[in-house]
Amino acid sequence: MTLQATSSPPRPWLTGVREAIPLLGGYVPVAISFGLVAIQASFSPWEAVIISVLFYAGASQFLFVGMIAGGAPLWLVVVMTTLINLRHVVYAPNLAPWLTASRWWPWLMHTLTDQVFALAHHRLPQLPESARLGWFTGAALLAWASWVAGTALGAIAGDWLMAQWPLLGKILPFALPALFLVLVMPRFTCRRWSLALGISILLAMLCTLAGFTNLGIPLAAACGALCFYVVRFDTRTTGGGDE
Repeated sequence: MTLQATSSPPRPWLTGVREAIPLLGGYVPVAISFGLVAIQASFSPWEAVIISVLFYAGASQFLFVGMIAGGAPLWLVVVMTTLINLRHVVYAPNLAPWLTASRWWPWLMHTLTDQVFALAHHRLPQLPESARLGWFTGAALLAWASWVAGTALGAIAGDWLMAQWPLLGKILPFALPALFLVLVMPRFTCRRWSLALGISILLAMLCTLAGFTNLGIPLAAACGALCFYVVRFDTRTTGGGDE
């Protein structure tokens, strides 16, 4: 499927900020949860915020504070967090064709997350080359800032929030999975994507049920990507819908 670039928005970074606002519905609640978990694991509020600023890795941050609090050796912490983040090896080649020449891209890749990738993978091909860097900067920095702000809120006022609204403790953990579902569901309109996503979901569920939750993330991502690039449907006999 060929996408035609639209006309350049007058302020690409502002367009990126505006289009990334829906991501905050998933980022802020989970970031609040992380701030609260970090405090409960004996980290200070400043340490929790610094982790979100420097790591900015979602699930890896929860794993990191849990393993550190549990006294796990540093080498094991590094191995496990790296294993979870191996999915970025899949992200990079898919965004590379749309990254224009700029010395700022390596720095901005720190702000690349699952949701930012999904949004950028959809929007960058639609933008003219001159607008891509600005758009990504606005979208990615807003998401990063919201994650850091949510962490600070959870670390400083998380206990008070839970005391005021106990139901939040059950709602917050589901915010990020719900955001993933919103981003993934439109891809199920295509058979090729549906097969790849179905295999990824099935493998992740099986690994979780078997007690290998952390292994399931990179394994499911790798198998889903492999399926997407290997499997092809004959559109001449099926009437299209491959891409």
